[in-house]
Order: sequence, then C-alpha cells, then structure tokens
Amino acid sequence: MRPPGFSNFFLLASSLLFAGLSAVPQSFSPSLRSWPGAACRLSRAESERRCRAPGQPPGAALCHGRGRCDCGVCICHVTEPGMFFGPLCECHEWVCETYDGSTCAGHGKCNCGKCKCDQGWYGDACQYPTNCDLTKKKSNQMCKNSQDVICSNAGTCHCGRCKCDNSDGSGLVYGKFCECDDRECIDDETEEICGGHGKCYCGNCYCKPGWHGDKCEFQCDITPWESKRRCTSPDGKICSNRGTCVCGECSCHDVDPTGDWGDIHGDTCECDERDCRAAYDRYSDDFCSGHGQCNCGRCDCKAGWHGKKCEHPQSCMLSAEESIRRCQGSSDLPCSGRGKCECGQCTCYPPGDHRVYGKTCECDDRRCEDLDGVVCGGHGTCSCGRCVCERGWFGKLCQHPRKCNMTEEQSKNLCESADGILCSGKGSCHCGKCICSTEEWYISGEFCDCDDRDCDKHDGLICTGNGICSCGNCECWDGWNGNACEIWLGSEYP
Repeated sequence: MRPPGFSNFFLLASSLLFAGLSAVPQSFSPSLRSWPGAACRLSRAESERRCRAPGQPPGAALCHGRGRCDCGVCICHVTEPGMFFGPLCECHEWVCETYDGSTCAGHGKCNCGKCKCDQGWYGDACQYPTNCDLTKKKSNQMCKNSQDVICSNAGTCHCGRCKCDNSDGSGLVYGKFCECDDRECIDDETEEICGGHGKCYCGNCYCKPGWHGDKCEFQCDITPWESKRRCTSPDGKICSNRGTCVCGECSCHDVDPTGDWGDIHGDTCECDERDCRAAYDRYSDDFCSGHGQCNCGRCDCKAGWHGKKCEHPQSCMLSAEESIRRCQGSSDLPCSGRGKCECGQCTCYPPGDHRVYGKTCECDDRRCEDLDGVVCGGHGTCSCGRCVCERGWFGKLCQHPRKCNMTEEQSKNLCESADGILCSGKGSCHCGKCICSTEEWYISGEFCDCDDRDCDKHDGLICTGNGICSCGNCECWDGWNGNACEIWLGSEYP
C-alpha cells in the first residue's frame, strides 16, 4: 500500500521532469542511440531537421555548413581550436571586440563572438555613446595620439573615441587612435595580406617560416633551423637580442644617422659601439676617450692607457703582446671575449657579476638560466656555463624528463590553460608541459598563453633594443628602466 500523498508527489515529479526535458535544446539528445555505435532512433528527415537552423527549409545547409549531422546532433568542424562551436555550429569566434582593453568596452555582453550593447551604446565593441555630453574641444583632445594627431588622420572623432575609416567594410584600420593600418600589409601584386605567407599585426607582416620581406614576398632557400643557426650569436642569443633574423641574416636594430653602419652591427649584431663611449652621443665619433680604438664594442687602448673606456693612464711592465697572450689562455679572444685585459689580468664583464668568471673569463653561467632565471630547470647544477643534469633529466637546460610518470590524461590536465584549452591551442603537450608552436615565434609562456608582440615599443623597436620581451612585458637589462626599457638610469652610458 502506497503512503498517503505518494500519488500526488509522483504526478508533480513527472510534470517537472517533462517540463525540464522540453527545455533542453532539440539538438541535445543523449538517448537517441541505445549505446555507442548503435543505429540512430531518428529518421533521416527528423535528424536533419534538428541540425538545421530554425526556419530553414528542407535541403538547406546542415549545421550552418560548418559541421556534420550525427543523429540530430551537430559535430562541428575544428581545424583550429575554437574555430566553430555552438549547438548548430552557428558561432565562429570565441571572443568579442575589445576597446581600450575591455571586452565590449564594458558596456555590453559578449554573445557568440558579437557584442550586444547596453542601452545608450553602440559600435562593434559598444564603444560609442548614443548621446555625447563632451564639448568638441574635450572630445578632440581625447582622440589625439602621442603625436597630437586626431585619430592618426585615419578616422573621425566621436565623443572622445575614434571611429576608424573603414568605408569598404574591411576593418583593416583599427586601434584606439586608428594607429594600425593593415592595408600596409597588402601585397601590390597578389593583393593578399602579407602575400598569403604571413599574418599582419598593426601594419607589420610577421612571416611564416621560409618567407621574408616587408610583405613576406621573398621565399627563403634555407630551413628555419638553418636560418636560426646562422643568426645565433656567440652567447647563444638570436642576433644578440639586438636585431631580427631574416633568412639567416641579422638585421640590427640601430642605424647610424649618416646611413653608414650603426652603433649596433656585426654578423649577429654582437657589436655595440655604445660601449666604447665615455658619454653616449650617437652623432659623435669620440670613442675610447680618444686613447684607443673601438673594436666590436670594446676599447683597445693605446700604450700607456687602460680602463673600460681607456680613461686611465697606466704603467705596466708587460708588452702589449705578452699581456694579451696571458689573457687569452686557450681562447681565441682575450678574456674569452667576455672581459677586459689589463696588464695580463682579465676583468670580466659585467663587473661584479659572479656568473662570469675564470682566469680568462672562460666560464659564463648565464647560459644555464632560462628566461625566469631558473638554473638548469631546477634539475641540475651549472658548471662553467654547462648544465650537469640530475638522473632522469636531459636537455640543454635539463628541462625534459627521460621518462614520463603520468598518464596521458594527467599530462593533458597539467597542460590545460585557465579556459580549459590544451596549451591555449598554440602548442603540444609533453609530460605535463607545453611545447609552444615553432611557427609562431611570438608565442611563449607556461601554457603558450603569452604573445610577445604585446611588448611596448619605443622608436619602433621592441623594448627599445635594451631588454628582452617576456610574456608581453619588457625585462630590461641592468641600468635601463621604463615600460619599453627606454630610460637609462645608470651613472654612465653602457
């Protein structure tokens, strides 16, 4: 015998269950197959109806033409992470337009890649108010770029916000002040962005491996690995962190005002003439205090003078040849090219840095550090610039385990970024660590979530050539400061 009220409770539960199921989207049908691989319990016509957008007639594209229909459920095509998604593959973008760093300018909600603006706002990123309470003078002032040009002469000012000139609907002119014009990336002959061999970012082409040129119009006849090898400087850095590698040749950042070679030069930009000047003036040729010759950023002082800039007179009982011989040791260069030879004694650069040492400065333990300053990945010790790895680890910086002691599922869990995507969709997972794509040089970070193109620039150079870009932020060399490493704080110019 059922307890009192059981029938009423059963009827109520049944009603709620029916109402809940009727609210589930029609494309979500978990029980249309009895078990995986079983035949679909829907007719073909009913299955296709569920995969069509509402209101579309029979014969119309299924899953918006972006996926295949499997028993009334759309399986979206994914050639790149996040390319198509949604119950009917109706969405194309994960994220919406941003303005001044805020999604939908903080005045709307992101829905399926498009901003739905709050009342009183409009625009692709909800950045324009429908009613403006600013004076024209104040509005124009807010629209000026760093050169005091309103909207970079590439748009009009609307209530303190730039509306870029994209009358053709291409969207190639953009930026807070319309400072980015991707029309500069269009190849004149093919009329393609970066010739179809690269990606455009704020008017500059970033070419795919094997291509180079302002618009990626030239093909390189050597492999990317050979190109990188030729551009690697003696300290293991690409173009000494002072230039860009183009098809195996370094294009150094600095250019002399006369059009001759610049302060930074050399096959791998290893030479920095600024090191030879007592007071830096790029228009002056006053090297080595007038008492020596500048050789690849190092002063070779005349007899009777010494010091980093040949600023001190000296008295040494050794001849110049004997002094250099004692400083060379087994190296081809005095003090291994990492120090200054004075009367047969090496002073290693930079002074006071214990990581460069040895009688002839032959040891440089900076080679054992990664970008975060971790020595040998925390799995080894550094000995005279070389990592001695602990058992079970290998690699130049002891960064790879010889044996992976985790399941594939555990490894993938460690590689998932905050948004749940494996290595942010820009790399592969190896034993719980992301290996970022080599085709996109600017992608880095623990989860391949950093874009080094976001680093601040000064005079058109990333980090002004006075630091390295790490996860979108400039890490300045000693003596330099500022968001773009453009401010010198040292007592003397380096």
